[in-house]
Amino acid sequence: MARKTKTAARPPRRRARWLGALIAIAVCGAVAGGVVAYETVADEAAERPVTTDEASRLALSRLNLYQASPVGVVLTASEGGGVQVRVEGVVDYRTHRGAGRYRTTGASGPLDHGLVVWDTGGLGLAPESEGDPAPPWQQAERIPRAGWSPRSYTADPLDAGLQLLIQVGADRPDNPLLLAQSGARWLGRDRIGDRGYDRFAGPRAQGSAPDGARSPLTYWVDGDGTLGRVTMQIAGLGTPTTVDFAGRNADAKLPEAPWLAG
Repeated sequence: MARKTKTAARPPRRRARWLGALIAIAVCGAVAGGVVAYETVADEAAERPVTTDEASRLALSRLNLYQASPVGVVLTASEGGGVQVRVEGVVDYRTHRGAGRYRTTGASGPLDHGLVVWDTGGLGLAPESEGDPAPPWQQAERIPRAGWSPRSYTADPLDAGLQLLIQVGADRPDNPLLLAQSGARWLGRDRIGDRGYDRFAGPRAQGSAPDGARSPLTYWVDGDGTLGRVTMQIAGLGTPTTVDFAGRNADAKLPEAPWLAG
């Protein structure tokens, strides 16, 4: 969380810089130049540069997400070795805060579970009350500041996914021309639930990859510019981190307690 108390050890600087660069590329349409060390993905025969209409919808998707706040989200991250973390919660892009519950499973079954809150500065974990039917944001409100274990973001896949989640909404649209010029590509069409989406490779930093190489970020955007899913490929992991957006959750109210002093 943004207010730092007990802070976990930082990851090696080289990997931390790589992660920061990846997140920046993920959520910025106006991509700056420079060298960024991310893993590229092989080309598909069907992919092509985005059209003007596609670039416009992709450019609007972050603003539409912001305006729909608070938004229901589901994050799935592979930690390697058969370990997977799933977070179900809500994000308010106006306050840049999120709250939810997490479940960690391994090859042999459940490993851990609890509540998680996060913002632009980091995250906090707390135990979840067994058998409590209240949604996680309501449970989080009842836990005092001292009941949370806060830390800054590290380079692990869960942290990368939460950091992406909190930054992907924006209070203004991206520049569609810059998106198109920075390597955004149409990859195909898919259905998620009962809705159809165009699948796009995101923009990439100028000079950071060979011509035609793909960004590690993939976006699913429908005909109205609504963002349905984002995946992020992290170097060294075969399974990408996936974020699904469930639309506006008008009943959700982000808790104040985790961010209050005392």
